[in-house]
Amino acid sequence: MKDAIRISCNRHNLKVVRDFVSAYLAAYRLSDLQLNQIILAVDEVVANLIIHANHEDESQFLDLRMGMDNQVFEIEIEDDSKSSYQPSLYKEPDLQEHIRIGKKGGVGMTLVNRIMDRVEFTTTGTHNVCRLYKRIV
Repeated sequence: MKDAIRISCNRHNLKVVRDFVSAYLAAYRLSDLQLNQIILAVDEVVANLIIHANHEDESQFLDLRMGMDNQVFEIEIEDDSKSSYQPSLYKEPDLQEHIRIGKKGGVGMTLVNRIMDRVEFTTTGTHNVCRLYKRIV
């Protein structure tokens, strides 16, 4: 993977990440829908890592790397937070119930899982890596 940035865990850096992903993907002439879906998925994962895993601690950092391999967009997001996301514990929410009761939040990873073709989370000690993959057609 060749394009990379490092950001501090401040929610103001979400725009930096969205712009970074958008600029990278501009060369691939995606439909607006596909471009915005990918940006949304990356934004959601980064927001979760900044807010929930790193508690907006600006002394903590996320490293993002992007690449394209055989028409598959790949992004890798790394941090060293003490908390890690465990996909095996994730229970997809009932979206109809969320709408019915007007609940806000709690559906981000559902969106990410539906938008991206593959989502991987790995943890070694306190080193966490999230990899997102999306075939570009």
